[in-house]
Amino acid sequence: MKFAAVIEYSQDKVLVDTHRPAHRAYLATLIEQNQLFAAGPTDDGFGALIIYEADSAETVESLIKSDPFFAASVFLKWTVRPWKMGLFNANLAPKA
Repeated sequence: MKFAAVIEYSQDKVLVDTHRPAHRAYLATLIEQNQLFAAGPTDDGFGALIIYEADSAETVESLIKSDPFFAASVFLKWTVRPWKMGLFNANLAPKA
């Protein structure tokens, strides 16, 4: 089951930029383990949308709390909701 997490970041750009490589490496491990569907920051600097693949919201909470951004206090608060992909436009998907 998929869960969408809307996550608010610290507005300390240096803090975010310092820990971004470790955060992205962590997300790469989640992709390898089929626990991450999609992720990306908002363009306005608010935070990110991360869509996890997990069996429960509690598992997602654990994944969030295992992220280097959480340990570095980049993640300030978040909302996790079950999510169903209803439609998908492959023409708008990033090209690999």
